[in-house]
Amino acid sequence: MERQWTSKEIAATIDHTLLKATATETQIRTLCAEARTHRFASVCVNPGWVPLCAAELAGSGVPVCTVVGFPLGANASEIKAAEARLAIAQGAREIDMVINIGRAKAGEWAGVEEDIRAVVQASKPALVKVIIETCYLNAEEKAKACLAAKAAGADYVKTSTGFGTGGATVEDVALMRATVGERMKVKASGGVRTRAEAIAMLNAGASRIGASAGVSIVAEGEE
Repeated sequence: MERQWTSKEIAATIDHTLLKATATETQIRTLCAEARTHRFASVCVNPGWVPLCAAELAGSGVPVCTVVGFPLGANASEIKAAEARLAIAQGAREIDMVINIGRAKAGEWAGVEEDIRAVVQASKPALVKVIIETCYLNAEEKAKACLAAKAAGADYVKTSTGFGTGGATVEDVALMRATVGERMKVKASGGVRTRAEAIAMLNAGASRIGASAGVSIVAEGEE
């Protein structure tokens, strides 16, 4: 029997996300206010908004998450590491980085791992979630990307940026969970818009949900 989840429990797994290029300061402030109200796991924003979110969420217990090498993952490792260091200095407590997808497709797994490790080391003591962008990988590549993230010392593997050709699936979450074992966690992100979808991801093994629809997901259970 699958676990039943309360709205409060679901909210505590949601990274409340706004990564659109068109996001305005007003929208970011609203995002933070919603995170305070619903006690979301974090707010996830582009790096330029980190100082504002850190100020808005001060004392709330809701951490700021930001993205690194986003959304293509093709930045130099040194740039990704510098981006992570700056974000943490400005108040971020969680880093969601994108792998070098081209290296993954070429089977250059040592390079993928080194790229992740550069960000992990630059981010300490912040949490690091590694976006493998599942829509571009086959099953073997997904597993190898997860193992590279594990070997590099990351805390989570994450399905998607939400800017690729597809988002999270239950099958991918289950594969990622089976691959990384119990020490690491899995974040399902990209296209999770309903309470049923969120619960399906959690029951498949996700510990976090990345969603821009967090408020409506939680509200579904309160109606």
